[in-house]
Amino acid sequence: MENCTAINTTLQNGILLFQLIVYIPVLSFGFVLNTVAFWVFCCKLKSWTETRVYMLNLVVTDCFLLFSLPFMIYFTNNKHPIDDLCFAVQMIYFTNRPMSIYIIMLIAIDRYIAIMFPLKAKTLRSPRKSAFVCGCLWIIQIIYSYYQQEFQESEEKYCIQRLSTEPKYLTLVSISFGFFIPLIIIIFCSVKVIQCLKKKMASSFHETKLIQKALHIVSVNLCVFTICFSPIYITVLVRFIAEVAKACSPLSKIRIAIQIFSCLANINCCLDAFCYYFAAKEFQEFSSLATSTCLLHTSRDSISLDSPFQCLTTISMKKFSFHPI
Repeated sequence: MENCTAINTTLQNGILLFQLIVYIPVLSFGFVLNTVAFWVFCCKLKSWTETRVYMLNLVVTDCFLLFSLPFMIYFTNNKHPIDDLCFAVQMIYFTNRPMSIYIIMLIAIDRYIAIMFPLKAKTLRSPRKSAFVCGCLWIIQIIYSYYQQEFQESEEKYCIQRLSTEPKYLTLVSISFGFFIPLIIIIFCSVKVIQCLKKKMASSFHETKLIQKALHIVSVNLCVFTICFSPIYITVLVRFIAEVAKACSPLSKIRIAIQIFSCLANINCCLDAFCYYFAAKEFQEFSSLATSTCLLHTSRDSISLDSPFQCLTTISMKKFSFHPI
């Protein structure tokens, strides 16, 4: 029962101090960086692209998550009753954390299609299709989060704090579709993109540098995603297994681990902003190179491409007779 998940006051105060040390910089930098990113993607970029649609959605999810963090800290460390405020904050938090994962997954899929299938990408990708997919995911996730909170309200006494030791099989659905399946997709897409980029032969030193930068960006994004989100979702899975096995003794330690690893997962709100910077910089560099390169080829080739990187990829394939993996 509740004794299985109880944490002594001294330890809980230590966790609170750790949360404050982590979240104060995350909130400070996160709001500034995401506000700047939102302004750039809304006002400074001229044309709508698939990447811009996904990045803008990612900024929105990160802003909502940052907004909910002060409330989450308070609810975690105080026995706040389940009321309308609690319901609203939980809805915001548990809608936007999976949404940020889904959007990162969509970015990985979009990058995979653009690089692996540059000629088919024109029909498979468009800003409108990206917006439609994001809209559908928002609707599905909001509905799921609403009914998930409604279901949990009847079982818990305090906001956010999971004191019941009964296994919730809905948790297995949430972590499977909310993390493990997206993780498999992201790893697959990232590995294939990395393999493809490593096989490409550049025609100039500058092109080589761009391919190396793209490799680093894909690799870093994959590492950051895995490091930030894996610990919390693996720990939630361990808690579910312990509850099914009726193992009381490890549950208090698991509860501590969940609070600590939640901090790590929420740091991603701040780290995403650096991804915005590198993605925008990469896009500008590819644009400048592709514009000059593609102009030499479009007059003699009837190729219609929707991104500079696709143009470079297609020309590179034609020059060196590479075949997609």
